[in-house]
Amino acid sequence: MFTDDEAANNGGTSGREGESDPGEGRGRDDRARALLRTGVATLILAAAIAAACIVMVPAGQADVITRFGNPVRVITQPGLAWKLPAPFESAIPVDLRLRTTSTGLQDVGLRDGLRVLVQAYAAWQVPDDPQQLLQFLRSVRNQPDEAALQLRSFMNASLHIISSNFSLADVVNIDPGKVRLNDFEQQVRDQVAQRLLQVYGIQVRQVGIERMTLPDETLAATVARMRAERETVAAQVTAEGLQKAAGIRADADRDARETVAQAREQASNIQANAEQAAANIYADAYRRDPGLYTTLRSLDTIGQLVGRNTSLILRTDAAPFRVLVDGPGATGSVQSAAAQAGAGAAGNAGNAARDSAASAAHPVGPTSGERARLASRGKPQP
Repeated sequence: MFTDDEAANNGGTSGREGESDPGEGRGRDDRARALLRTGVATLILAAAIAAACIVMVPAGQADVITRFGNPVRVITQPGLAWKLPAPFESAIPVDLRLRTTSTGLQDVGLRDGLRVLVQAYAAWQVPDDPQQLLQFLRSVRNQPDEAALQLRSFMNASLHIISSNFSLADVVNIDPGKVRLNDFEQQVRDQVAQRLLQVYGIQVRQVGIERMTLPDETLAATVARMRAERETVAAQVTAEGLQKAAGIRADADRDARETVAQAREQASNIQANAEQAAANIYADAYRRDPGLYTTLRSLDTIGQLVGRNTSLILRTDAAPFRVLVDGPGATGSVQSAAAQAGAGAAGNAGNAARDSAASAAHPVGPTSGERARLASRGKPQP
């Protein structure tokens, strides 16, 4: 059973079923717009939540996911990754690219007591190992500049230590084979790399000498040493040249002596042959005409004994002056005198030489032998 009011309402409703209510249409439109706004807001919220949960990891970078400030995982592979939205989880990007730093000029001492100015460089990066990444975050708080500062500090100390193991000739030399810069750089790297990896979580890829110069006093010592080396080389080259010159002179002297000896030998042979030929000619001339031979030989003997200023007083009947009296016509006398001249040529030459000397000493009178002969003949002596 319905009450009077309900009946009245039902009656009123039944009466209005055939008519449209404008307010009801507007209500449905409002609900539809509200639903649309709610859907759009939901989509926006879902997109915002998804964006907050998505982590983009580019190449050369790693992300450390922290939950309420504590690291929970490390993402090193490039691409998309997921995490809880903030404030539950957050991503800390870490640069994994290669970096370089330089120490500046450092005054270091060498083993031989000299000083050099060395500037070294280092190439370093944060490795993609999760443990090293976390160590890097804890030690330098993800600040590459602070890591580079610590690296330079380690390198400066290492340069002072390692340089004491090398001399100036090991780092500055005109002979490339004696330069040990590679060993110097390798020792510096070995000393700093392991310590930096353990303490700061950074990996040193390369250490090198960027610049090296000398202070004024070291430069003067280097120039003096180079001058001494050049002078040593010059002295060695000069000594080698003098040695070669002495060898050349010795060879030339030996060749000259051999040439002179050969020339003298040839001259002796030629002279012997000539004397032999002359003797043969004399013998042939004597066989053909003994008188002419005797006459010519006597004249040759006189020419050898008598000079331009010689004064002689000799018997004219003695050989070889007999030919001046008898002449070449007295063949028999000449032949007999030829034998006498041939047998006593040496004795006559010696007597004639002594008489010639005596004549030269006393040109105004005869000799003692001549006085004896004149006295035996009864002639007065002058």
